[in-house]
Amino acid sequence: MQLLSVNVGRPRPNPWKGLDATGIDKGPVTGPVAVVAPGPKGTGEVGLAGDRVHDVKHHGGPDQAVYAYGREDLDGWEAELGRPLANGVFGENLTTLGLDVNGALIGERWRIGPDVVLEVSCARIPCATFQGWLEREGWIRRFTRAAVPGAYLRVIEPGDIRASDPVEIAHRPDHDVTVALVFRAMTLEPALLPRLLVADALPGETRERARRRAHPDGA
Repeated sequence: MQLLSVNVGRPRPNPWKGLDATGIDKGPVTGPVAVVAPGPKGTGEVGLAGDRVHDVKHHGGPDQAVYAYGREDLDGWEAELGRPLANGVFGENLTTLGLDVNGALIGERWRIGPDVVLEVSCARIPCATFQGWLEREGWIRRFTRAAVPGAYLRVIEPGDIRASDPVEIAHRPDHDVTVALVFRAMTLEPALLPRLLVADALPGETRERARRRAHPDGA
């Protein structure tokens, strides 16, 4: 398991959400990139030095510090869409190889290279920027049905990473809540929400949504 590329964004106009800019246009960089613990959501900070988000209401902050997507899943989309998909095109910071990103457990920890430890926190939910960027009508619906969303991660131990760094699963929690399950529960299958509550590492907003589904009477 390894990193194929570390991808950093370049600001570009975002007509799809009526914002001045988006950071979804990410591409591979050479050399080491510093992984840092970002400030709170709303600041635009993320976990890679030189990168940021511009839709600060919905992106960034500690629970969405780093976004990872598997090269194998990009290859699957290449075949389905009939077009090449470069590393970083989904807006991912890390393009991985040999790692089951969507099967990762919430709270699972990855050691990348000698120093960095990241923790799986939640699934990526597609938005209008993503659809507009790929120039695919109906992309949000198509991506949602596929349920291969990629994973957001928290920064547990900062440091430097670079392409070709090995990825080791340093810890797997004792539950069955995967990134894919969270995505399904948060999108097309809300009846699954109560199953998420066993994952202590869920972001607070997701946990509260699951709790309300499990206890609609407020108990």
